[in-house]
This record gives sequence, C-alpha cells and structure tokens, in this order.
Amino acid sequence: MKISETDILLIPGYGKTLPGHWLLRWQDKMPTARVVAQRELQRPNKKNWVDTLVKEVEACQRPVVLVAHSLGCILVAHAAHGLKDKVRGAYLVAPSDWDRDGLVSEFDGGDFKPVPTHPLTFPGHLVASRNDPYCNYERAQDFANAWGTTFQDAGEAGHINLESGHGPWPEGMMSFAHFMKKLG
Repeated sequence: MKISETDILLIPGYGKTLPGHWLLRWQDKMPTARVVAQRELQRPNKKNWVDTLVKEVEACQRPVVLVAHSLGCILVAHAAHGLKDKVRGAYLVAPSDWDRDGLVSEFDGGDFKPVPTHPLTFPGHLVASRNDPYCNYERAQDFANAWGTTFQDAGEAGHINLESGHGPWPEGMMSFAHFMKKLG
C-alpha cells in the first residue's frame, strides 16, 4: 500500500506532543498524514477520545492507516471495533501500560483501564523498547499477542520520544514503510 494512496492518522499519547517529536516530523514528511487533535490532554476521557478518533476516520476519503504512540496505542485498542470498515492497519509505537499503578502522578489512567486484550479488527504492528519506563518489554509483548499484531524489538530506546533521543527516528520511518508494503 502506498502512503500517497492512504490517509495517515497520527495519534499522540498522553500530554502535549512537543515540537520535534517524530510523530510531528512524520506529519511534515507525509502529505497525507495529519495529527488527530484530542482535547483534555492532561485528563483524557476515553469516550471523548474514541469519538474524536472515529469522527476523524469517518471523515477520510481514502483507506486509513493509524500511527499511534503511547496512550494513543491504547486508544486504538479501545476504538478498534468501531473502526474496522475504513482502517487498513495500525502502526503502534511504545504503548503505555495504564493498568500499572502510578504510571504518571498527574493521571491514573481513568477509563482507559483496563487495557483491552481483544484482537484488533485490522492488521497491526507494535514497536516496543526494552527499557521503556511506561511499559515493560514483556507487557508490550503481551499487548501484541492479545491484539494480534506483529512485534518489533526496538532495543533500548526508552519511550521512543524526545526524552529518549527520538526526534527524527529514521529507523521508525523505515519500519513503517515496511509495514505499509505488507498491507499491499
């Protein structure tokens, strides 16, 4: 599947996505990509976030591929059954484990808990780090198994964000291109 023939919806996670983050850089590099803008970034509400994502998908005119980071991955898992008709695939990066107590001091995971464990209704690929402070590696593998996605070991890459040194993240772009090829 060609990027130019799809609508790429970029789904950030919890909190503000800072300039220079790979997700925002991808938006600049791919003309068919746009960020799904959510409200309540510090106190996310699952229903509102799911509704926003569903509306964004429904507004697309081409097949949709989702690219999610952190809480955005969990959002995709929660919304999957309502997205199955238009979404061709999901590329999930560094999911955060909101079932873990005290993941962030400002937010307890709210109604995003429990993290869904049902298969996605479309192909997926999950990229996880061995030293992600927001999700241990084995838990990320459990998510991939439960969601029926392929799994990629990103090595010791932290949370695959600016803090861990992943602004441009060229390895991610190459991995995403490979995922898109598989979608045919």
